[in-house]
Amino acid sequence: MPINKYNIHDSETLHEIEKELLEEAYIIFFDEIDESTTFDEKYLKSLHKRTFESLYEWAGIFRDFNMAKEESRFCQGAYIQDESKKIFKALKDEYYLKDFDTKPKEKFVNRLAYFQCELIALHPFYELNGRITRMFFDMIAVYNGYKFIDYSNFTALEYTQASIDCVQFADHKGLEKIISKGVYR
Repeated sequence: MPINKYNIHDSETLHEIEKELLEEAYIIFFDEIDESTTFDEKYLKSLHKRTFESLYEWAGIFRDFNMAKEESRFCQGAYIQDESKKIFKALKDEYYLKDFDTKPKEKFVNRLAYFQCELIALHPFYELNGRITRMFFDMIAVYNGYKFIDYSNFTALEYTQASIDCVQFADHKGLEKIISKGVYR
């Protein structure tokens, strides 16, 4: 259990607080999206920090240590900064997907899944990566005229398997399938 500012040791209570903070953050960040929004590393860190700084000291700070979950090994802590720069340069080269509102949905979904997969494998924060990564791409979807991505058509296990495929095999097809069924205008 992550150390928190309130010394909460009950995981159920902690998860409920995280959920409430995330719900509030969605409203705030949705209201802030405009033509000048840049979906870069700074924005990702800001989502994490502003969402969870009331609860965690390390909110918005990239980790510098190694992490794994079961068989999945995330980007080594020593390489997070460099790999993040590569990912966000590639995302910038595609204009942060900002011009996909005029392109076919399939192309948007493919690129969204690809970059989401890259951030899942990066796993830059100590905790709460999945929720912030989904929020980040929900905001990109909204910017492009879509609604927040609906992940309810799939079980948590199916999403977890798609994430594992990202980390272990650099395969974003499972995530692409999930996003394709969950993104609509």
